Amino acid sequence: MAKKTAKPTTGTKPARTPTRSTAGSRTDAAKSAATLKRINEVAGAVVKTSMAGRDPFVVIPTRSLSNTSYNRSKRILEMGSASQRRNLFNLGQAKKFMQTMLLAKGCKDLIERDKTSSLRGMFYAGLHTIEGTKEKTFEDQSESDSILEDLEVTLESLREELHVYADKRGDMVGNITLIDNGDEIDCRRMGSGGYGIPSITEPRVIQFKKCEAEFVLHVEKNTVWQRFNEDKFWKKHNCILTHGNGQPPRGVRRLLQRLNQELGLPIYCLLDCDPWGHYIYSVIKQGSISLAFESRRMAVPDAKFLGIRAMDYDRYKLSDDVQIALTDRDRTRAKQIAEYPWFAEKKQWQKEIQALLRNGFKMEVESLITKDISYVTEVYVPDRLKAEDWLD
Repeated sequence: MAKKTAKPTTGTKPARTPTRSTAGSRTDAAKSAATLKRINEVAGAVVKTSMAGRDPFVVIPTRSLSNTSYNRSKRILEMGSASQRRNLFNLGQAKKFMQTMLLAKGCKDLIERDKTSSLRGMFYAGLHTIEGTKEKTFEDQSESDSILEDLEVTLESLREELHVYADKRGDMVGNITLIDNGDEIDCRRMGSGGYGIPSITEPRVIQFKKCEAEFVLHVEKNTVWQRFNEDKFWKKHNCILTHGNGQPPRGVRRLLQRLNQELGLPIYCLLDCDPWGHYIYSVIKQGSISLAFESRRMAVPDAKFLGIRAMDYDRYKLSDDVQIALTDRDRTRAKQIAEYPWFAEKKQWQKEIQALLRNGFKMEVESLITKDISYVTEVYVPDRLKAEDWLD
């Protein structure tokens, strides 16, 4: 293990309070002003170039693995300096140039009016047929989503700072009370559904009021989260339970980082034994390759992998029924992940991925139900936590 993590214990403890102020209103106002300034600077440069009779352009940082590096001291992914021009008078770039300026104006309007919009809303707000043609500004939402990500890196502003949010996808329950947009939320009293984690979880929206929890257990899917919630795992083990319904959206990842950095809570990830579970852990821990610029605000370098291990088939005497054969795509993805610098340098992870490939099959967390419906909550996770049996 790269860093020693305190073993979770059960019992009552003094409530945690944030290590720094979470009022955030003045900070958020400053961020909005700074974002508006950058939008105006980009637009101003386009106007200046046009008035000089030259081809207008926007410089867009390159979002790819080739322009991403692993910062070993910070243990996060960072975006490099490579960029590309998006010119108006270039048949291959003109449409994207127009889309970029169109959505930049839309974000400017949102910030000035102190409103927010969904990704879907931004797609429709910019959707129209260009006068005199049959050309639409966007063919589908994937085009506008990609342009918004380009704007984030160009303006050095997260999507939330552009006042744009995604669909809610994730829930939380446990020993914490928070303030959501002025409303007090006691996550101990959220019934079977839990507290729906919003897309924007910045301090201006979410503030932490009281927390007795000793750690966070993040599970991959809602189905597993429901089992932990129904069994009141969070109450028995004094923790917070979250899920991201698969690949966790940014709101969930940002909240996990804030719980870790502001409240000092260890983050344990209960994920499937397959390349996709490994990748989800990678994104939570180091950040996303395509959006490496956001790692400083999203990544949790100290997060631990408590997921199903390749050895668990024999260690827990599971039946053949839990085996899901690896596809060619699975094998290719596993080998790619093994070559990531943040995995390549860790012997434990190399052994884990090689064991997965040797087994020839993957396993889901739900496979433990073959032992007992509550085996994962009453035996598997408690034993793993007690033994500090995780991958880092």
